Amino acid sequence: MIFYSSFENIYLLLPIIGFLIGLFGTMLGGGGGFFFLPVLTLIIGVPAHTAVATSLAATLPIGIVGSWGHYRKGNIDMRTGSLFSMAGIVGALIGARLTNFISGPQLKLLFGIYSILIALNMLFNGARKLKEQKGVGSNSKLKAIRFGKGSFFGLTAGMIAGTFGTSGTAPIIAGLFSMRLPVKLVVGTSLLVVLVNTVFAVGAHFLIGSIDLTLIAFLTAGSVIGAFLGPRLFSKAKIGKSEKKVQYLYAAVVAAIGILMIVNR
Repeated sequence: MIFYSSFENIYLLLPIIGFLIGLFGTMLGGGGGFFFLPVLTLIIGVPAHTAVATSLAATLPIGIVGSWGHYRKGNIDMRTGSLFSMAGIVGALIGARLTNFISGPQLKLLFGIYSILIALNMLFNGARKLKEQKGVGSNSKLKAIRFGKGSFFGLTAGMIAGTFGTSGTAPIIAGLFSMRLPVKLVVGTSLLVVLVNTVFAVGAHFLIGSIDLTLIAFLTAGSVIGAFLGPRLFSKAKIGKSEKKVQYLYAAVVAAIGILMIVNR
């Protein structure tokens, strides 16, 4: 169901918040959905189920603009992105269905736990990478491992997108980092997968959920501008030896949001 909520003064903050989320979402590969849900529930006070569907719809413009920008800069691994996306479509449809069986407080609790677990997974993968030697095993074995990881993380990301309205960013990022992709390819490819997952999740929630067009209008007024600038600034950034720091920073942000969602449920 689509509806328009009554204007409130606090909505004037949404374009600024949207700009920051669009900017950093396209620079971190998240698309913004992961941050829209806490903003809508913790700051605006939107009911959890409405926030899920609205968050997904608000993520679409960021995904479109950001993916195109990263594609033009050569920051997308199309082969890996396609693998994650195919599994993610299935997961998104399943997740949207699961939302009907979860209450608002339960949704926040589960989202918080999921965020903390994903952050720990990213930290573990980062620490393990420092100790590993390059390329071990046959080519066929490596392909099987990549396919397994892509299918697992893609399906998980899709289910998270459909259930929590966050675009499933965290498992996508974790999965791409586990495949040893450079940070710039992780960010660009993640946005492409986020976009595909979001399209199918929005379609499912359009039939069973509530989408607030007023909130979407205020959020996207700023987020599209941020999404346009994000890939350009990111491509100019010199990451190099800072890749590991970026991964740890992202893990810390994900964990912090998870804790806030649990505390404020």
